[in-house]
Amino acid sequence: MFRSLKHIHAQVIDDAAGRTLVAASSCEQATEGATKVQRAADVGARLAERAKELDITAVVFDRGGHRYHGRVRALADAVRAGGIAL
Repeated sequence: MFRSLKHIHAQVIDDAAGRTLVAASSCEQATEGATKVQRAADVGARLAERAKELDITAVVFDRGGHRYHGRVRALADAVRAGGIAL
């Protein structure tokens, strides 16, 4: 997960192979009027949906040193709601 001032990006990486399996970003979709927390939740939902397509059921969440609240928490909760175990 990477969080900037305006956007949030998340990806599922296979550490053994060293490649990205699934990625989602708030830059992909124009969400006029949505708050940053709502955009983070959308990114989490898209990430979970794409991971389910590849039969990924569990991931390890690396919050990148950010505190677990606000956008980080919204993203993680949306991934969990999508059926991926964190």
